Amino acid sequence: MAELYQTLLVPILFEPYAAEMAIAADQSKPGSVLELAAGTGALTRALRATLDPPTEIVATDLSQAMIDIGAPTVTMSRTHWMHADAQNLPFAPEMFDLVICQFGAMFFPDKVKAYSEAERVLRSKGRFLFSTWDSLSANDFASCVDECLAGLFPSDPPDFLRRLPYSYFDPGAIKAQMSSAGFKAVTCNRLELTSVAASAQDVAAAFCQGTLLRGEIEWRAPERMSEIVDEVAERVEARHGARPSGGMSALVVAGSVS
Repeated sequence: MAELYQTLLVPILFEPYAAEMAIAADQSKPGSVLELAAGTGALTRALRATLDPPTEIVATDLSQAMIDIGAPTVTMSRTHWMHADAQNLPFAPEMFDLVICQFGAMFFPDKVKAYSEAERVLRSKGRFLFSTWDSLSANDFASCVDECLAGLFPSDPPDFLRRLPYSYFDPGAIKAQMSSAGFKAVTCNRLELTSVAASAQDVAAAFCQGTLLRGEIEWRAPERMSEIVDEVAERVEARHGARPSGGMSALVVAGSVS
């Protein structure tokens, strides 16, 4: 799953936002950056290409499988990879100028705890910057995949997309949780981009085999994965073309430490 995530899902969904997040990160010219839920390094690579060369970057993730794929893609000096839980960071207080996370916050079981940990390891005037997906209906490819799977499994549709990645988009709730964790001047801005894929088959495989949807599909129909991917691809192509292009929407959240 981690390999398909890297080869298919990262270019389709994560690289466009990584470029924007890296530009936002560079605004404060941080000397040290902690990345949470780095995955296979889409944002890590963008940060390394955008920030000043002396900037220290520590990329962390809870999944060693993701780190094993991501770490070899960013081997430049002053870039370090670590296995770490965002809710229990293995760092002393006030170690970083910026904590950043791309599309990981919605997976934190205790978001205020994770945000409090980010606040703890930030220096005075430091910033916490993260992105989270907008609603499923505002993200074309994900919505199309979800609708197709609901039709294929009408009595028990796989709900991973709406239950986790596309479930955390209420600006009021997000700002309240950030404030509870000690952050000031919290902002939450919508950022809409366009996703382009090489083929509808890539989109279908990316979502159905490169995310935790895979387990939900295999649990329901372990022998039908190839057939299901083909059916999802047909739906994506019918709606978004042979070289699919679709809208994406996310929220970019920022808060500062006094």
